[in-house]
Amino acid sequence: MRRLSSSSDDFAESLAALSIVDTEQHEDVQRVVKEILSNVRVRGDAAIKEYTAKFDKLQCTELSQLEISRSQTKSCYDGITTSERAALKAAAARIEHYHQQQNQSSWYYTDELGNRLGQKISAIERVGIYVPGGQAVYPSTVLMTAIPAKVAGVPELVMVVPTPVSEASALLFAAAYLAGVDRIFTIGGAQAVAGLAYGTETIPKVDKIVGPGNAFVTEAKRVVFGTVGIDLIAGPSEILIIADGSVEPEWLVMDMFSQAEHAPNAQSLMLCSDKKYLDRIEALIDKMLPDMARQPIISESLSRRGALIHTKNLEDAISISNSLAPEHLELAVNNADQLLDKIKHAGAIFCGAYSAEVLGDYAAGPSHVLPTFGAARFSSPLGVYDFQKRSSVIQCSEVGAAAIADISQTLASGEGLHAHAASAAYRKQP
Repeated sequence: MRRLSSSSDDFAESLAALSIVDTEQHEDVQRVVKEILSNVRVRGDAAIKEYTAKFDKLQCTELSQLEISRSQTKSCYDGITTSERAALKAAAARIEHYHQQQNQSSWYYTDELGNRLGQKISAIERVGIYVPGGQAVYPSTVLMTAIPAKVAGVPELVMVVPTPVSEASALLFAAAYLAGVDRIFTIGGAQAVAGLAYGTETIPKVDKIVGPGNAFVTEAKRVVFGTVGIDLIAGPSEILIIADGSVEPEWLVMDMFSQAEHAPNAQSLMLCSDKKYLDRIEALIDKMLPDMARQPIISESLSRRGALIHTKNLEDAISISNSLAPEHLELAVNNADQLLDKIKHAGAIFCGAYSAEVLGDYAAGPSHVLPTFGAARFSSPLGVYDFQKRSSVIQCSEVGAAAIADISQTLASGEGLHAHAASAAYRKQP
């Protein structure tokens, strides 16, 4: 695992190297996704069946055979263990309570001219949820995407999830039942995104697609944006830990492992001004790694994109963190809440020794769908607001219309838009 120092002359270049994208690989992904989207758009169900057979080794004569019914998800919910059902219910309740605080309401006011102005809040009508599958299953992602949508008032949720060689997860479908997902298709990849975006004979066209996925899913979402809405362009998972040496080092090593085990291109960084503490962290990584079930993935992730960074001081660490805008930021320091005002960019901020990032993954309350790859500079975690639309409401009185028309006519004439000016002038007539 790399050891970097913010005092080094080449530090900026070394840090940037950890975020380099494989351009050639990305171009290959673009070519494949373009072909898949085009094929599904033209051939619908037939294309999705072929891609599902090719990539997931899942055969069907009719695409409807890959739909999971509500009764099937209820059977999964009834069939999981008592402890699993209790955990799902507890997590769901916490997620719902948190997102209820985000709900927005329509508002109106009347100005001094008698014009009624405001904003009408309404839910998106049909939302598609992409849930990753394959290497692992994520019932937590079902809860973290579907529950905010239901709190927002979305009438219909359509979920897609890949199930290679029919490896379906009862716990995942139980989560879908509990969260109120309306329709589920066991398909994945760019072809699933295409089906949601364009609609097919079997899959309904949605208005927005949310949820994380691999490089092909992410590229497909990027391409279909405009045809449908999307939540964000997600990259590999990230954690950045700012430490002052006050937290048990084993805890933080495991926090780094928890992100590294997602994928070989996940990123785990630690920033600390105490060199001896970083030495302890490095020694513990070597000691603890061989016992990890996903050791090969963690090892590759840490060697490719991980780093222990010796900083000048705490202020220096915060500055570096703000420049990276990490997906997950752990403030593993004393009085962490006092640093909040200094944090400019982060998807989720975990304050103090006991606020492990993994708690946010499952049950703290906020959605774990977060901006990655520096996108926290301009975007936010998935929330109720992602499932609601805002419409401006303008209702002019006769007096108010005349006053606004006079302003509008002048500005329209200045822009050379004479029909605009004439339309405004009509509202000035008695």
